[in-house]
Formats: sequence, C-alpha cells, structure tokens
Amino acid sequence: MKVTEAVLSRKTTRAFLKKPVTDKLIETLLEKSSRAPSGGNLQPWRIFVINNKAMQSFLDFQKKWTNPETPSYDIYPQNLKEPYRSSRFKVGEDMYALLGIDRDDKASRFRQLAKNYEFFGAPAAFFCFVDRQMGPPQWSDLGMFLQTFMLLAREEGLDTCPQEAWAMKSESVSTFLDVDEDLMLFCGVAIGYKDADAKINELNTTREPLDVWVKFIEK
Repeated sequence: MKVTEAVLSRKTTRAFLKKPVTDKLIETLLEKSSRAPSGGNLQPWRIFVINNKAMQSFLDFQKKWTNPETPSYDIYPQNLKEPYRSSRFKVGEDMYALLGIDRDDKASRFRQLAKNYEFFGAPAAFFCFVDRQMGPPQWSDLGMFLQTFMLLAREEGLDTCPQEAWAMKSESVSTFLDVDEDLMLFCGVAIGYKDADAKINELNTTREPLDVWVKFIEK
C-alpha cells in the first residue's frame, strides 16, 4: 500500500467486527511507529495495550466504576470560535443524520456517545499517556506517533479510531492500568477491522478547501 492510499483510506471507524488482532501485530506496528518524529528524541509516548482477555476485564471494570471523574484536559477550547465551531458542529450533525437520530432524541444521541467507552466494539486498543512534565511540543510528538501508527495499521488492513473522549475517564483508566501518577492520559485508540455493513462507517468528514488554511507568500 502506498502512503497516499493509507492516508486517504484512514478514517475514524465507529463500528468494528469481533475479528481478533494479535498482540504480535500490535507490537510490530508500535515498534515501527516509534520512528515517528520526536523533538530532542524525547519519545514522550507511553503506551498501554489492552487486548483479548484484558479488553473484557477493562470493559467490566468500567461498568462497575461509580466514582466521579476529572478530565485530563479540555478536549475543545471554551467558547470555540469560527470556523472551528461550525466544523465541530457539522461532523456531529452529519453523523446523527446518517444514523437517523433527530436532534431532539437525546437518549439515542447519548447511547451513541456511550459507545466511545466500549471502543465501538473493537477487539483491541491502546491508551496513550504522557508525562505531566511535558508541554505542547511533546503533545505534537504524540500526534505524529499516533498518525504513524494509524497509517501503518492501514497497511495491515486494520482500522482505528483515535479517541480523546477517554480523557474524560482518566481516573478509572489510570486505576485499571495502575499507571504512575506522573503520567497523564492523552487518548485511547481502538484497533480492529471495520464493520463494512455498519451505517455509521459510511460517514466521511469534509475538509476545508486549501485557500482557507494555506497561504503562499510572494514578496
């Protein structure tokens, strides 16, 4: 698979088959992903994989967790301005429209949102943590690492879903994984094979035209 094909075929998958993914394949993809750019070669990503029996144990643990949670960070800025606000709003409305869920059907919208915390049925996943000492430059390293992993996953026929939503569940996730207090949960990534028959996987998000975000300087 060419890089361009991997980039264009990568998308956020929100319904997975139960087809298993081996630990060995995930390990291989992670090792290759570690070649992602990293300022000062800090390699700030700290990865915790759940698969097979551990996945079910984690989901059972989540269902039993009743303590309040403090988000790791604000997933979106408060008072999000345009054009970012409209972009965020559109993807949500497009998704619910595809599923036939009306804006007033809060219960159905909540049920769909809750599937985040089941990894959308994926058989495997990992959580990406970062040391709390790290700042925005290292967060960008995480993004490059995650994109590298997701593109390599496409090469192997796998699909993924990067999930910052897990930042809302930092205490329960960190407790289950027995993570050092110095580490902060950045996101989760669901890993598996997409359910091609699932309506939600037909969603294709739009991108802003080039002239909105690119300017060639001529002086």
